[in-house]
This record gives sequence, C-alpha cells and structure tokens, in this order.
Amino acid sequence: MFWKKKPDRIPSPPGEKSVGGFSAPVESRPKGLFAKLRERLRATRESITQKALNLFRQRGKIDSELLDELEEVLISADVGVASTTALIDELRDRIRMEKKANSTDQAWLTGTLCGLMREMLEQGDRELKTAAEGPSIYLVIGVNGVGKTTAIGKLAYRLKEQGKSVLLVAADTFRAAAIDQLKIWAERAGVPIVAGDEGADPSSVVFNAMNTAKAQNPDVVIIDTAGRLHTKVNLMQELAKMTRVIHREFEGAPHENLLVLDASTGQNALSQARTFLESCGVTGLILTKLDGTARGGVVLSVHKELNLPVKFIGVGEGIEDLEPFDPDAFTRALFQLDTDSDDPVEEEPKA
Repeated sequence: MFWKKKPDRIPSPPGEKSVGGFSAPVESRPKGLFAKLRERLRATRESITQKALNLFRQRGKIDSELLDELEEVLISADVGVASTTALIDELRDRIRMEKKANSTDQAWLTGTLCGLMREMLEQGDRELKTAAEGPSIYLVIGVNGVGKTTAIGKLAYRLKEQGKSVLLVAADTFRAAAIDQLKIWAERAGVPIVAGDEGADPSSVVFNAMNTAKAQNPDVVIIDTAGRLHTKVNLMQELAKMTRVIHREFEGAPHENLLVLDASTGQNALSQARTFLESCGVTGLILTKLDGTARGGVVLSVHKELNLPVKFIGVGEGIEDLEPFDPDAFTRALFQLDTDSDDPVEEEPKA
C-alpha cells in the first residue's frame, strides 16, 4: 500500500466511539451523520460518483480509456493532481492483481475507489489535542471570508454540548465586524467571551484572555485571529507574538493551530493552506462550506499533498452543522453507500 496504516488509538469506553477527540455513543453517530452527509454532499457526489457511473455506462467495461477519463473527472472535482495520480495508480494495480481488466463489474470499481479514498483520508490524527492539565487552547487561523468566526462559534457550541466549559477570545481586532460576530456566536452557544476594542493589539487581548482562563479554568479556550493574508509578513508576526504570549502563560499551549479553509474555493484553499503551513505550525484543518460545492475533492488534496488531517467539516449554516470529520461516513456518503449495502445508488442530477 502506498499509504501507511494509521496507528491504533486508545480505545473509548465500552459502547462509545471517539469522535473529534471526545467520546460519543456509537449508536448516535451513523444514521444522522450518514443522512446529513448524503444530502449535503450532493454537488460533490454528482461531480465524482455520478460522472464515474456515466463513464462506466458509456464504456461498459474497466479499461485504460475508462481510467484516463476517470482521472480527468477527479482532477476537475479538485481532488488534485498528486492525489488523483496516486488513486489511479493504485486502482490500476488492484485491477491487475484482481484480474479486473475489461471486467463489467461496476460495483467492484466504485467500491474499490471508495475504499482507496477512505484509506487516504484516514491518515493523520484527527483527534483534538488536549492539555494534560489546565485548559486546552486552540488558535484558529484563516483568511477573511472562509467562515472562520462561524466555525469557531459552532465548535464552541459542540464542545459545550459535550459538557465542556468554553471561553472564546475575539483577537481579530482588525475588523469590528469580526468582534461583533463572535460576540453573537458566543451568545448563541451560551459561552463567555473576552474581547478587545477595534484596533487594539491582538496580543494584549490574548494576554487578558489568558488571565481570565487562569481565574476561571475553562476546559477549552478558542481564539479567533485576523486573516489579512495580503499583509502576510505582518499577519505571521502577529500570530507568532500571540503564540509566545499563550505559551508564556500556559506551557505547551496552544495545543492546536487550526486552519479554516473554504472548500468551495478548491485549489485556492490548498494554496492558502501551503502559505500558512510555511509560516506557522498548522496542526489540523476545518473545512467549511462543503454543502453545495462540487469541489469537495479538495478534502483528499489537503490530506495527500499537505499531510494535514481534516478535523471538522462544515456541512450547513445551522449551529449544529459542524461535524467531526469521519472518513468512512464521508466516502460512503460520497458513493451513496449505506450501512446495508455496498452498491452505489445512481441519482438523477438536479435540473
């Protein structure tokens, strides 16, 4: 295999599955999550699965021409050149080993491609890192307009619903709208917030927040930051300064540098990720706006080309529409597979 098998994880308590770093009952995960993903990934599914089914119907067999055309389909869905090449090369090897050349077995083709995608997505640690003691501190970064502040509000709500105490920090002082927006999300999620004035030094806001965290001892602190990538040098210096302030007050923090990307921008999201990865220690990704985009293949790009795990995905506008990324649920939804059958379901494209 060209992807290393992920290491075994510490088992969750009996009857529970670890999701997004926290335990949740196994029976609470599949039905609602599968159904939501099947609905919200329709555009990406049409750009990959349905096109693949159409190609197979036109050719009627698995051959080199079909794989060449499938390669074009994957690249057009923003799976990325490196990821697509790896997938198609492994698919060719499987076809040779299992003697499927010129086969008419459509279910084998889609099932194998689904499995290869899942294996690629399973690489990396998708669990949120937590502090051994004291608050777990997450610095959230990303350019303006990707849905960063909204993702923070939804993450705060999710963690609070799991019994965690959460403190939000509005350190994007470059835009008054960002501060106001995070205050609204804090109110909606029912969590406290530390905020400074527009134009204030972001590090001073973070310093005040660290003092508040020492006094209140929340389980989690989530810090919003500015996203002015066009002033890259200043932004990266600002992020580095905030990181020093956090580390000075809490050794080992921040425990995650979470980069928020807009999935609908496809390869532009990948370019943004590369820029941040070069300049600051990104540990994981939150992909927003997966619902309604045909470019959801970018999930595979960031895993394969940047070796960064997707930890959460945004699949809607509701406060509950930020989900821990589950490679199995994602790929099964993408290929219209449910828990009772491994046969893909063909659907009529929207008019």
